[in-house]
Amino acid sequence: MKSMKKKIALAYSGGLDTTVIVPWLKEHYDCEVIAVCGDVGQECDWANLEKKAISSGASKLVVKDLKKEFVEAYLWPLVKSGSAYEGRYLLGTSAARPLIAKSLTETALAEGCTAIAHGCTGKGNDQVRFELAIKAFAPEMEVIAPWRIWDISSREEEIEYLEKRGIPVPMKKSDSYSRDDNLWHISHEGLDLEDPANEPKYEGDMLKMCVAPSKAPDQGAYVTIGFEKGVPVSLDGAAMDGVSLVKALNKIAGAQGVGILDMVENRVVGMKSRGVYETPAGAVLMEAHAKLEQLCLDRKTLSFKLQVGQKFAETLYEGEWFCPLMEALCAFIDSTQSNVSGAVKLKLWKGSITSAGMSSPTSLYDASIASFTTGPLFSHKDSEGFINLFGLPTKVRARLQARLKAGEPVQPMAPGSAGYTAPAGD
Repeated sequence: MKSMKKKIALAYSGGLDTTVIVPWLKEHYDCEVIAVCGDVGQECDWANLEKKAISSGASKLVVKDLKKEFVEAYLWPLVKSGSAYEGRYLLGTSAARPLIAKSLTETALAEGCTAIAHGCTGKGNDQVRFELAIKAFAPEMEVIAPWRIWDISSREEEIEYLEKRGIPVPMKKSDSYSRDDNLWHISHEGLDLEDPANEPKYEGDMLKMCVAPSKAPDQGAYVTIGFEKGVPVSLDGAAMDGVSLVKALNKIAGAQGVGILDMVENRVVGMKSRGVYETPAGAVLMEAHAKLEQLCLDRKTLSFKLQVGQKFAETLYEGEWFCPLMEALCAFIDSTQSNVSGAVKLKLWKGSITSAGMSSPTSLYDASIASFTTGPLFSHKDSEGFINLFGLPTKVRARLQARLKAGEPVQPMAPGSAGYTAPAGD
């Protein structure tokens, strides 16, 4: 187990896992541990975080403010893609991990570290996401994953490990959900959620960003989201930078119980897991963007983009943000967004989102064509020829099936016709 290492950079959050990992690394590797934390908008007592890191044995804490980059370079591409993993999960943890890992690796290189450690378990997705990003920016860097090495097998044993060493436990034993949060979402896993038969305790103290839908106000709330080329730029008519917009919308939508998801998903490593996600602003922005695309994209582009969006979600979920495929997917998605501008009004009420109107200067909706009243650009008579041609394959097949059913001989190809092959002996 022992090997001399001058410095190890640890992806640090101040939670239970990383609090245990600091002394564990020092005990087993005789090293200096530099704690590195990426600020992607998570709830954190930043003034106290450094004290926690030092008290657990780290030599220092390096904090990187990544909120602006997180929104502009990761969340806005996600919104433009319109994608959700397995049709539901809005990829809150997945979207943040590539950026955090990239910043971690850059810090490790700048600090002269010879290894990077993380607190991801051997059962989770994050180990894949972190390590693929590390390989992209420091392919020769050693990675240490204590959960794949040590003898600790549960959160209870982690708590006992800290208590024996006199290190403060950063959580209550009665509230030990495994959580991840950032500007976009918060996830909850473990405890009673590990049994899919259990109802989530929404009306207890589990939820952090949202109220339980049953406790949301009876009157609801309206929001109007403005977009330019697929990017959210305003809230209720007020121009906002991305970070401010997401924060403000989180408060509005969270107060209405919007954006709560209970889901059993398929992890990258092959097993199923159950989690509860809160994504209030994300749920609203994704719905608003989808509504606007209905106005601004033609049928075939929208249809194909839905397929691309699914691949985008899978690629992001699997941690392959820094790969040629993701670059290509984003390039296609960006090419579809040039006309996706306008405003979408939504009503938020007790966990639901409903459309309350939308408009766009680049809308493809033409009332003079779509109206039941015949306009100068459309004649009802034109539809007959269109349907005849569009339905020709269906008609030909139906005639063939009718002849076969009646036992009629099928007319063979005439000699000399296209595709004709002479029988043997001719």
